Amino acid sequence: MSEIQQLIYNRLHSSTTYSSVELFAGAGGMALGMEMAGIEHLLLNDFDRYATETLKHNRPSWNVIHSDVAEIDFTPYRGIDILTGGFPCQAFSYAGKKRGLEDTRGTLFYEFARALKECKPKVFLAENVKGLKSHDGGRTLETMVEVFKSMGYEVLEPTVLKGIHYRVPQKRERLFIVGIKKEYANSVTFKFPKPNQTIYTLKDALKKGELFDSDVPLSQGQIYPTKKKKILDMVPAGGYWRDLPIEIQKEYMMKSFHLGGGKTGIARRIAWDEPSLTLTCSPAQKQTERCHPDETRPFTVREYARIQTFPDSWEFMGSMNNQYKQIGNAVPVNLAYALGQSLIQLLNEIKKVEYAEL
Repeated sequence: MSEIQQLIYNRLHSSTTYSSVELFAGAGGMALGMEMAGIEHLLLNDFDRYATETLKHNRPSWNVIHSDVAEIDFTPYRGIDILTGGFPCQAFSYAGKKRGLEDTRGTLFYEFARALKECKPKVFLAENVKGLKSHDGGRTLETMVEVFKSMGYEVLEPTVLKGIHYRVPQKRERLFIVGIKKEYANSVTFKFPKPNQTIYTLKDALKKGELFDSDVPLSQGQIYPTKKKKILDMVPAGGYWRDLPIEIQKEYMMKSFHLGGGKTGIARRIAWDEPSLTLTCSPAQKQTERCHPDETRPFTVREYARIQTFPDSWEFMGSMNNQYKQIGNAVPVNLAYALGQSLIQLLNEIKKVEYAEL
């Protein structure tokens, strides 16, 4: 028995911790939050080389596999407690679907569902963008839920959680799908974490306070081209392109100036006393600028990480742009921690059911 096989065996037969497999793990926002809640990872996978380097660098003890998920055999992990993953939302046609899981073959959703079939966890947590609820009139999500149900899981109502309600200083929304093995579903109850009453702001993210015990450390960051900097110099904290002089608005927005919609992310400078807008993979794109409140520049890498509630000790590998991408794609750590606590409560209930059946 190899070292990894022995680790898997020990964890699957341990009564003291709950075990998980995570797909599409990225830079570890979900994994770190789950670890903080008390969940132990047996496998983490991602296809992004720099993301897996980040995971290995920060947690050498984790079993991190850098590969195409389609190449992984998940049967050795059968019997884990939780399968998690934020599979990228690849569209597939809904019309005429008759074969369930097989009809999603070739998508990353299929690979998540295949892992579910092979691992047979007690519980799964799938994460995705809010827009999945409305994609193709809701039919894409409906198909996914039907596939999960066909595999023996009771699927709770897919729910959008807002990061600002879970100690995250950012207006980030993500969709979560929770499934429970049908043999347990009628005997247990899963409750999404209760919203926190305190709304944290950019100041809480970057300055010493309740969220962090020091000011944000210095780090590398993108800069604006000279022309863009001159324009953003005119935008006040909390403002956006509408706060520019009318002629500058027309020049900067070009054809978009005459289109409808608020476009409030363009030429946006975040204020200290508000949560950040949702971070993207790049802080300087024209449609999604995230400008520092005092200095006319994008947020630095460490500021980005703070807004996503990564601890300062969590280091990101790869180029600066790779690091921004990893952080921008992550599940906020504090949100993952809150979900992890809810999953622990659910698994405790499942354990009671199992003991009662002995």
